[in-house]
Amino acid sequence: MSYPYQITTYEAYQQAYKQSVEQPEQFWAAIAENFQWRKKWDEVLNWNFKEPKIEWFKGGKLNITENCLDRHLPTLGDEPAIIWEPNDPSEHHRILTYNQLHEKVCAFAQVLKNNGVKKGDRVCIYMGMIPELAIAILSCARIGAIHSVIFGGFSAQSISDRIIDAHAEYVITCDGAFRGGKDIPLKSVIDDALVSCEFVKRVIVFSRTRIAVSMIKGRDVWWEDEMKKIDAVGITDIKAAEMDAEDPLFILYTSGSTGKPKGVVHSSAGYMLFTNYSFVNVFQYKPGQLFFCTADIGWITGHSYIVYGPLSAGATSLMFEGVPTWPDAGRFWSIIDKFKVNILYTAPTAIRSLMGFGLQPLKGKDLSSLQILGTVGEPINEEAWHWYDENIGKKKCPIVDTWWQTETGGILISNLAGVTPAKPAHATLPLPGVQPVLVDENGKILEGNNVSGNLCIKFPWPSILRTTYGDHDRCRQNYFATYENMYFTGDGALRDENGFYRITGRVDDVLNVSGHRIGTAEVENAINMHDGVVESAVVGYPHDVKGQGIYAYVIYNSMHENEELTRKDIAMTVARIIGPIAKPDKIQFVSGLPKTRSGKIMRRILRKIAEGETQNLGDTSTLLDPGVVDEIKNAKL
Repeated sequence: MSYPYQITTYEAYQQAYKQSVEQPEQFWAAIAENFQWRKKWDEVLNWNFKEPKIEWFKGGKLNITENCLDRHLPTLGDEPAIIWEPNDPSEHHRILTYNQLHEKVCAFAQVLKNNGVKKGDRVCIYMGMIPELAIAILSCARIGAIHSVIFGGFSAQSISDRIIDAHAEYVITCDGAFRGGKDIPLKSVIDDALVSCEFVKRVIVFSRTRIAVSMIKGRDVWWEDEMKKIDAVGITDIKAAEMDAEDPLFILYTSGSTGKPKGVVHSSAGYMLFTNYSFVNVFQYKPGQLFFCTADIGWITGHSYIVYGPLSAGATSLMFEGVPTWPDAGRFWSIIDKFKVNILYTAPTAIRSLMGFGLQPLKGKDLSSLQILGTVGEPINEEAWHWYDENIGKKKCPIVDTWWQTETGGILISNLAGVTPAKPAHATLPLPGVQPVLVDENGKILEGNNVSGNLCIKFPWPSILRTTYGDHDRCRQNYFATYENMYFTGDGALRDENGFYRITGRVDDVLNVSGHRIGTAEVENAINMHDGVVESAVVGYPHDVKGQGIYAYVIYNSMHENEELTRKDIAMTVARIIGPIAKPDKIQFVSGLPKTRSGKIMRRILRKIAEGETQNLGDTSTLLDPGVVDEIKNAKL
């Protein structure tokens, strides 16, 4: 399979970029011709950022699974689509060819239909990193059901909130999951979540860990039993539902600056097109290469660059169930050696964590198959970039530093591996079709180079979010109301003397912890649920491994003697309400918080103190009680 739209020289990039800005409709229409459509589109693009309303390939009909599976069968049917490496290295890995994956997706799509799932229904998926997770996603897409994957680390409360928001009447889960040295009881977490979701009609349970689970008659069924019914009838193909280009493909919940998570909605055609285009170009993918993205499918990176991007390009995608440090810190390097991985795409957090183990875990691991390295989830610091370059890439592998978000669907700013210039810790240049701008607080566009401001995008690209599920005004308020006629990313950035972008981090009340976005309001709400907490304020601070850590300032009403135990109790409360990823790293007990006379907490001051800056705290004269700042400063952890 060749990719006529693959950019292979810097000149070709400049040419493609120019055309994508001057003639965006012709540019994307030419790329869309390379996909399988049931019916061609009537209009390439119809948009305004005011409502916002964004439609790509309007009137076009297709099904994304035909583009990910069916069209590859004549030429790639016996080639591996997914290679799966289990958590336990002594357990055998699995390889699913395109033919086998197609067959399993068709069979499970029929299972979904047999259990009442119809086009447009929402299906919540809460599973470990096993091939059946990819099969479940693709089966939903095949029949036109909207999947909503929830990361396996979220708590029952977080799952319940998401199921209620999407009104997902169907759930797919596992008895449990393996992750490092832990067994995670997924089904019992789902059972707890569903206490408040009586509208759920069916729970399909895949057996992975073989732990005892409660199966409710009339609601819960075993995946394996349902698949046996299909085998008995002998279904190997099921016609894919015809979807409109703008039909929703999936909902993925992301933390917002308010306590309630928001369901980002992605469409069928635009998302498919852009994940494929960005995958092929950023990673310079060549047919036959093995692509290893270490993300979890519960996050957007796994959706776009384990499932949809690679499979729509006919690539081989490696999926890993475990964690990089178990059973030892050489696990990634063993996997690369074992399967002869060509492209590795991982998070700066993982790199920094592995750096801490030194070079011993690399001993005896053959990494010579690697050709391209990538990072995702947060800005990478220069020290980690150089360690990655020297010790993993042996200074022979281009590193792509990719910037994008759940809402963008695919990579927006990144160098193209070995084609466009790279610069340590810089995402560098936008992909064709992406028009970034930097603006000041008032929305004035900052021209030229050597400037920094808030990062916005002034023109839609095909995989931009379409709405937030069930609340379109929230989408408008969050992304399109801050600056007129622009999509606001929530990130700050600088543009250097070469015009290269460097992302400097969030400028809103959202933290980026280990590449996962967590809203400060969500964490504060969880802390405030703890019995003795009066009020709390949460900020981010620099963390050597996670990039950003969570620093909580807490007013507690009756401290018992053991302050440390209280801290643990609060952390446990957060883990139960949101999940372990949101646990505060530091909890400082305070008697008051710096508030303005109108009652607004001045997080700017708290952030500076958490970062270790105690001198230049700015003007504190507008505070209700300026004395509280000194007290907080002097007791900093």
